[in-house]
Amino acid sequence: MSLIHLLLITFFTTAAIMPASKSDNKKALNPKLSSYINTIKDDILKIPGERREELDKIAAFIQKQVKAGQPVQLTYICTHNSRRSHFGQIWGATAAANYDIPNVKTYSGGTEASAFNERAVAACERAGFAVTKTSEGKNPVYHVSYGDGAEPMKAFSKKYDDASNPQSNFCAIMTCSQADEACPVVKGAAARVAVPYDDPKAFDGSAQETAKYDERCKQIAIENLYVFSKVKI
Repeated sequence: MSLIHLLLITFFTTAAIMPASKSDNKKALNPKLSSYINTIKDDILKIPGERREELDKIAAFIQKQVKAGQPVQLTYICTHNSRRSHFGQIWGATAAANYDIPNVKTYSGGTEASAFNERAVAACERAGFAVTKTSEGKNPVYHVSYGDGAEPMKAFSKKYDDASNPQSNFCAIMTCSQADEACPVVKGAAARVAVPYDDPKAFDGSAQETAKYDERCKQIAIENLYVFSKVKI
């Protein structure tokens, strides 16, 4: 057997046992959600510099965990865990999948529990998420999926220190000013970043209700996409 044949055999054998490339492992977003992201991604450039400085702190935490080969745990926190924190949890996981950042787990919680508000649920559906209600009652459980092959996110209202959320080595992301003030220290958090959003609840029952929920969903989507676009593998 010639040297060239030996080299070719070695090359193809090695290629066969090499792990899949980053793009091969990427989870596919469903077409509607992918189209939604394509329509808003240019708005990343419109994020004000001062706001980027805070978002960069989240990106730095993620980058540090990725570099160390550690799990990336992000807990989005607002007062009632009903709107903004759920948007954060859902879009955080989706942005990680969009940029193929591995080993990311997102969570949400409140300073008190209520319910994942049905108006916020509807905004997620309009953006392109597949949402299934899996229980009834005052605080129903929803399964939210961004695409085939992705494990559905379990969304329901809970306190931020609920047993289903990480108790240590996570980044606490404060999505409302009230929760930010109420929790100056988040027990177990390795990092804490305040990026408050206006509450769409203020428009419940008004003619602007749908538009304001979509606006907040979009803003949180854009900022999560920005955060994960900064992370390098």
